[in-house]
Amino acid sequence: MSTGSPEHMKKIAILGSTGSIGTQALEVVREQPEHFQVELLSCGSNVDLLIRQALEFKPNAVVISDVAKLDAVKDALFPAGIKAYAGKEALEQCVRMEGIDLVLTALVGYAGLRPTLAAIDAGKHIALANKETLVVAGELVTKAARAKGVNIYPVDSEHSAIFQCLAGEWHNPIEKIVLTASGGPFRGKTRADLAQVTKAQALKHPNWDMGAKITIDSASLMNKGLEAIEAKWLFDLKAEQIEIIVHPQSIIHSIVQFRDGSMKAQMGLPDMKLPIQYAMAYPDRLSTTWPRFDFTGYPAFTFEQPDLDTFGNLALALEAMRRGGNAPCVLNAANEVAVELFLQERIGFLGMTDLIARVLDAVPFNRDPDLAALEASDAEARKLAREATTTIIEK
Repeated sequence: MSTGSPEHMKKIAILGSTGSIGTQALEVVREQPEHFQVELLSCGSNVDLLIRQALEFKPNAVVISDVAKLDAVKDALFPAGIKAYAGKEALEQCVRMEGIDLVLTALVGYAGLRPTLAAIDAGKHIALANKETLVVAGELVTKAARAKGVNIYPVDSEHSAIFQCLAGEWHNPIEKIVLTASGGPFRGKTRADLAQVTKAQALKHPNWDMGAKITIDSASLMNKGLEAIEAKWLFDLKAEQIEIIVHPQSIIHSIVQFRDGSMKAQMGLPDMKLPIQYAMAYPDRLSTTWPRFDFTGYPAFTFEQPDLDTFGNLALALEAMRRGGNAPCVLNAANEVAVELFLQERIGFLGMTDLIARVLDAVPFNRDPDLAALEASDAEARKLAREATTTIIEK
């Protein structure tokens, strides 16, 4: 166990500190000040919140992606002796700082890839909340981590559950894993129902409090498809070893089945702070005062198969996982554009699936892409997705 003395405190960088995962990670730091010290914070453009966080947690440095807002950050933090930088290259340099023990990657989407690779290259352990990093470049990232002796601790509740179930079982082969899904706000709906879905409806998740992009992905079940691809790389699995089941209560966070037929499940209330803290403190379990699960409040757990015909995004993600190569990268890029357009109310809910399917068909398949090829595929997919937007017709 950590002693609380400065030499035993874990020094962390939080990339995406103003987002949902980042703010909850800072809540963990606030509740466990004897265990964690913040060395680096980064965000996209939320300058006011970044400044407040920096003044409270006193990191060595902060990085803001929006270069135009750098002067405002510098002016606010200079009196506190906190260094401020801006831009993607600055972030890739700052994650290499000598004082950092662990990098929590909580950036949304493709933006998390390069800083994660830079942190791995510098030998930093990773707490990964950015599933797109492994969706886009799982083979490259896991190979780099092995070469550098870097551990990747999963932060997604489902992958954290698998990781926890495997404790003490690393020598036992996995027969399969079962990723649980809440089903989102539209569980049981038909395609006709989904054609009428509004942005406001899609942003109301029944169990989890997340950022807008992840909430929309959860509503379309794309999030579960991205998680399946991430799990493939995190746990060195084949596509056929990954099963998805809908569990509306969101208490069983995922399951591992071993070759003797025995199954382990990790359970708990739906609170992202638990997997965040587990990843940050691993291998320790730190004491908390958070609410505890009460079986009397949940008289029954239910399970059902996901509806792949209605929720086409999940079907597309599973097909991209089976194809491999650059297909998951293309899927992710098209989905990021589709979600952005849906949030702007420029396409409908089902239009996202149509757009992603078109882009997957249009971008040439590359079975063994390097980083440059993946970046080219990402750029082409985004370009095609924006060009195709004007022709999307709801079905």
